[in-house]
Amino acid sequence: MSRARLPSWEVSDAFWERVEPLIPQRPGRVGRRKYRRKPGAGRKPMESRTAFSAIVYVLRTGCQWKALPKERFGSASAIHQRFLEWEKAGFFRSLWQAGLAEYDDMEGIAWRWQSVDGALVKAPLAQESVGPNPTDRGKKWEQADAAGRRPWRPAVDHRHRGQSS
Repeated sequence: MSRARLPSWEVSDAFWERVEPLIPQRPGRVGRRKYRRKPGAGRKPMESRTAFSAIVYVLRTGCQWKALPKERFGSASAIHQRFLEWEKAGFFRSLWQAGLAEYDDMEGIAWRWQSVDGALVKAPLAQESVGPNPTDRGKKWEQADAAGRRPWRPAVDHRHRGQSS
């Protein structure tokens, strides 16, 4: 029996079962008043799985929050708000730690020896392919002196011409 492979931005049922216990509870209302939603009144809160699926979609595809498919995930601002709540509560850190622990059990991580490699250098042919940096336009040290202008600066920067002394 062959299973169909899900796209990388889809959250499978098996993955959701491992993620769901880590999701923090939403904070209640602050103050003495308790809010009770009347039947049929107001919008129901977004389900955590929908919000998590949307966050995974943003992280895997690289799309902007406002570019989320509204018909599939709902309000992009509500999803972003949930992302901020979960980030503040430490959900993503605990998810990362749980993932590392699971991978360590499956494959084993050499915790004693770790190596990080990287290079931050300018692309060797970048200047020829893209041209000069547009933010460098109009720099004084690169401009030639205008014809007929004096090459020195006056001793007084500003004169008040509108006032009579």
